[in-house]
Amino acid sequence: MSVVRTYYFTDPACPWSWALEPTVRRLAHDYGQSLSVTYVMAGMAREFGDAGSLVRESLEAGAASGMPVDPRLWFEGAPKSSYPACIAVKAASEQGDPAPYLRRLREGFLCRRRRLDGAEALLEEARVTGGLDLDRFRIDLSSHAVLEAFGADLERARAVATEHHAEGAKRVTLPSLEFHSGDGGVRGVYGYTSYDELDAAAAAAGAKRAENEPPSVEEALRAFGSMATAEVSSVCRLPGPRAPAELWRLATEWRAKPERLGSGELWTLT
Repeated sequence: MSVVRTYYFTDPACPWSWALEPTVRRLAHDYGQSLSVTYVMAGMAREFGDAGSLVRESLEAGAASGMPVDPRLWFEGAPKSSYPACIAVKAASEQGDPAPYLRRLREGFLCRRRRLDGAEALLEEARVTGGLDLDRFRIDLSSHAVLEAFGADLERARAVATEHHAEGAKRVTLPSLEFHSGDGGVRGVYGYTSYDELDAAAAAAGAKRAENEPPSVEEALRAFGSMATAEVSSVCRLPGPRAPAELWRLATEWRAKPERLGSGELWTLT
């Protein structure tokens, strides 16, 4: 099976990366092991700016995607920078796939109102995520190797062609994905986008769809852990009211439980 190297330019605090989660998770289900994803921490904000613009962007991303958001964080002791969280993802990468930890940080920034710019807060999220050696993680948070890995990510984000840069920034717009084919070609999709665009780019780069049916809601929750209603709808192909209806049916049977967060819920198996 051919494996397509995929570089995902993102940041734990990026609202539009949070908005892309339903699409990215469906892509992961549909292509399975045919995509090998490397998360490039692009450093959205060395220092966060105007709180009002961050609130507006979070609300817009939530409205566009259906993902739950709670932007009150930006008025209640807002984090100063997204760089520490990016470094923490690189530290998690030292122990394997950082995706579960990155997901937990996304939830923290976008709907759990966590101030994730200090070592102790980032260590606590690692503890909650599970699967990480916490002593090693604490050491890696300040290791030269991890700082250099983050620096390399920043350089990679800056090296993307300038026509794909975010307005007023010297780096690629977030989120962006590049699919690298075996012949050296690159199929890039830059900025928040649809499933169809990412699907087409992955296929053009040579990725092969896994021959599987859409999962049941319980299967999806078992595979991904916490999921928003919009993610269940996307991954399980349950449009309109079908996803919430099935989720609440499972809740009445004590097989799934919702956690109310901001404008929506995150669901897990009981």
